[in-house]
This record gives sequence, structure tokens and C-alpha cells, in this order.
Amino acid sequence: MTRHADPAIDEAATPSRARSARALVQAVRWRTGLSQADFAAVFRIDLTLLQDLEHGEARLDPALAAYLRVIDHAPEVVRAALGRAS
Repeated sequence: MTRHADPAIDEAATPSRARSARALVQAVRWRTGLSQADFAAVFRIDLTLLQDLEHGEARLDPALAAYLRVIDHAPEVVRAALGRAS
């Protein structure tokens, strides 16, 4: 895993509107009300990666950023879909 300073993920946004990877991950998780361990387990995200992202020590790839936005928009739909995939 490549470690970087907390990079902006909305590079096309104006600086005042850009969000960092750390801010996105924390905001989505906090809105679910889940701990890091529970969030990682429920949404099948590697716990170490989640922790590194929240500490600004890992780069958020575009697929995971998109997945987090879907979780933020419809967490119960994602949970249901993952439940069917088991």
C-alpha cells in the first residue's frame, strides 16, 4: 500500500469545495454510527485500510471513493445487496 499525505479526492473541485480522502471516509462512517471495526465488517472493507484512510496515511482509490458515496447515499441498500451476495 502506498502511503501519502491526506490527498484531495475531488481534484476537479475548487479548493474550497475539495474534500480529502480522510474527511470523506470519516464522514460516511460517522453517519452510519458504526465503529471502524463494525463499518469494515458490515461493508467488507479491510479494517487496516479503513484505519489508514481515516488517519490520512493511505490514498483512496476511485472505486473505493465511489463505493463510500453509495454507502453514504443508501447504506441499507448496500447492506441488503451484500447480504444477498453471501
